[in-house]
Amino acid sequence: MRKIYNILEVANTHGGNVNYILDLLDEFKEFNKKNGFGIKFQPFKYDQIATEDFGWYKVYQELYVNASEWSKIFDKAYDTKDIWIDVFDLYGVSIIQKNLDNIYGLKLQTSILDNQEVYQALQGIDISKLKLIINIAGRSKTDIKDIVRKYEALNIEELLLEVGFQAYPTDLSDSGLSKIKYLKDNYKYRVVFADHIDGKLQEAETLPLIASLLGADCIEKHIMHSTLETKYDDFSSVKCDTYKKIIEDQNNFLPLMDSVFINDAETKYLDDSYQIPIIKTQKEESSIVNLDTDFIFRRSGLDGLNSKQIKDLTSSLCVLKTSIEANKTVKKEDFRKANIAAIIACRLKSSRLPKKAILKIGDITSIELCIKNTLKIDNINRVILATSDNKQDSELSKYTYDDSVVFHQGDAEDVIARYLDIINKLKIDVFIRITGDMPYVSSDIADYLLKKHFEAGADYTVATKFSVGTSVEIISTSALKKVKKYFPSADYSEYMTWYFQNNPEYFNLNFVDLPQEWVRDYRLTLDYQEDLDVFNQIEEYFKVSNLDYSIMSLNKFLDENPKVSELNSHISLVYKVDKNLIKLLNEKTKIYESANQS
Repeated sequence: MRKIYNILEVANTHGGNVNYILDLLDEFKEFNKKNGFGIKFQPFKYDQIATEDFGWYKVYQELYVNASEWSKIFDKAYDTKDIWIDVFDLYGVSIIQKNLDNIYGLKLQTSILDNQEVYQALQGIDISKLKLIINIAGRSKTDIKDIVRKYEALNIEELLLEVGFQAYPTDLSDSGLSKIKYLKDNYKYRVVFADHIDGKLQEAETLPLIASLLGADCIEKHIMHSTLETKYDDFSSVKCDTYKKIIEDQNNFLPLMDSVFINDAETKYLDDSYQIPIIKTQKEESSIVNLDTDFIFRRSGLDGLNSKQIKDLTSSLCVLKTSIEANKTVKKEDFRKANIAAIIACRLKSSRLPKKAILKIGDITSIELCIKNTLKIDNINRVILATSDNKQDSELSKYTYDDSVVFHQGDAEDVIARYLDIINKLKIDVFIRITGDMPYVSSDIADYLLKKHFEAGADYTVATKFSVGTSVEIISTSALKKVKKYFPSADYSEYMTWYFQNNPEYFNLNFVDLPQEWVRDYRLTLDYQEDLDVFNQIEEYFKVSNLDYSIMSLNKFLDENPKVSELNSHISLVYKVDKNLIKLLNEKTKIYESANQS
């Protein structure tokens, strides 16, 4: 016979009175954990669950119980029941951390599930022996799938899904019974039914039973003291004698199985209680926002976008249209589509392979092949060929491949200044950094990294492993301007990568693992005659096979023709093997050292 696990919900019946809770534990002591009974408490702190403009803020202040008192309560409750904690804020997480040995499980209400502060805090403590209930009231089926995936990533003993929402008292039609079967059919987890119906109604006795008959594995029910004054939540709670009954007719509840998945009351509750993202510190115009680092999450009287809406905008490659002050929300009108460019840095000064950029690979020059493959990248507004203002580099204007490509000449030695000149002219927000010695730059990799850059709200994004010459760097313009601020001369700007990767405390660095089928260790950058020999064989293969270049087709050819890749495999990148150069770059690109010198 299937056994139902029951959770006695104390909620806010205590009104901030610790003695009320202690007496309640005595009254309900017969419901023992050995027989499948738990008890749930709600430790929260008023200024962490809400802002002062929220309607219930003063009540939250009254309900506050300090940490030492919670420990006293838990010590007593542990004798008879499994202890569950409702997590609303970072204070609740701290209570869990201090009482881990006494706690059996956690619960997150639907309005808390997108609170990144709480999520990250839970990641920081050992909850591997705890169970976790997540309430899905007001969430669509798609949302539930995403939420489950997110919380599966936490290291917990067991995940449980809960139906029933928190408005008190709940109308019978809003009870959420119809969701039990859906969760049982589509998920492997135990289902909890939270009952908040009016405790004076007969249905307060029968509804939990109906839920269990429909498949619920656990029942959460509000309780209150039989004689002491109950200031809050009494309308959804039952006394000890009523709690013992849970019986009655099933037929009254069967029609509820056809109720809508999300009702108006649930939606209103979620809208009213949702912890919205609020800007933590001022964000400047053209910035990409990051849900993990740029926001705090609070119930608030302010209007603003929720987490999903913000994520959708960043995934659509949007940036802030204007600066946003700290403690403000963001709205749709605060965003615009980012102006994204691919900038190819190229010069004709090469000594190892003179004028390598305009040497032929197949039917076109190396730089034209690079531009051709760059033009395949999605979501870019411009492709720019950026060279120096030296006279010899003017020749590159003949090799832009396409009329849409912007030809730009700038500082001969300072690559960063050269970039910023065209960036400021074209008002570019984010750029893809490519060098002219990369004829086989991959649009697939660039598209992938660009998406990951916006998802992370990064300053700098790069792949961790790839064939040299195929991958790119994604850089936010604001980050490059910061580099220029600290390094006015930027003497080593041709090694732009170092200014970012050598200063992780100053920049949000995003290191991305590419799909494994794209990852190889071939040399596909042009510096020596051996490289040119390899590239001409590649182009011959594409021509004969009537194939257009892609990273997969390139890998297939080189995988099947190892003698081709061996032609240049003995050549190493200077900045990876030259110890003196590496030492110099480490010294000259460190921001704090440069700042001290100035």
